[in-house]
Amino acid sequence: MADILWSGVYPAATTQFKPDLSVDYESTQKGLDALVRAGVNGLVILGTCGENNSLDAEEKRKLARAAVEVVDGRVPVISGVSEMTTEACCRFTRDVEAAGVDALMALPAMVYVPTEAELEMHFRTVAGASGLPMMLYNNPPAYRAEITTGLLARLADVPTIVAIKESAPDTRRFTDVLNAFGDRYIVMAGLDDVALEGLLLGARGWVSGLTSAFPEESVALVRELEQGRLDAALAIYRWFMPLLHLDAEHDLVQSIKLAEEVMGRGSERVRMPRMPLAGERRAEVLAMIETAAATRPLKVPAAAE
Repeated sequence: MADILWSGVYPAATTQFKPDLSVDYESTQKGLDALVRAGVNGLVILGTCGENNSLDAEEKRKLARAAVEVVDGRVPVISGVSEMTTEACCRFTRDVEAAGVDALMALPAMVYVPTEAELEMHFRTVAGASGLPMMLYNNPPAYRAEITTGLLARLADVPTIVAIKESAPDTRRFTDVLNAFGDRYIVMAGLDDVALEGLLLGARGWVSGLTSAFPEESVALVRELEQGRLDAALAIYRWFMPLLHLDAEHDLVQSIKLAEEVMGRGSERVRMPRMPLAGERRAEVLAMIETAAATRPLKVPAAAE
């Protein structure tokens, strides 16, 4: 599995809920299986789109076990690590390692805004809690902490920190990181509406939100690019772009789940403090999804089929 980590398309998978908002493990498994069958190269569970911080400890651990079970070794499973304290992160990493996940995606500790020295020690400590390879998640707009190139230089001696998910909106970051570190860190594009730019600039893969609703087009976009057909990749990207912009908004989870529901791939139910889109915003996003569905560049059977 290590040979195929960190390349291609990795949807940031959602967690499905029942009408009473308890975790629907069966529906979540069904969605993960459908994504694998659609050709994605791996799965990220329990990230932002997986509503990690809306789940309790046992729900997260049970979901990790359920994901490993349904995927059954077909593609790598990467688990988000997002907790209030460093020690809680360490406990979680040990538990999901035992559950059989293939790698970790580590976020800064939630709520607290760390100094760079604190952030370094947080990542060092979490990386040392298991033997799993780990990807750092750089998303300064969302998490108010930046993984600078200086911090990456100081963490370069940690062997299990192998990748960075780059979700800063400034595409210069891809070149800066690759210039500074060469192949020391694998770079993954992490913001949907600059994904193609990131891949062109050297990212090895794409951790994507909207792939959960439109996996075939996401897989085709990367495949066309890898095979040197830039015009074909651009055509898919331009069709996709109105939806990809949603990944950069604060209500990205609700938008992605609404898209999943429209496309027959899940429910729009979310846990508070999130609430389903409503009013003008819901109408706006729904119109974008319906337009995309009606103009798909690929001939794809309905998900229910």
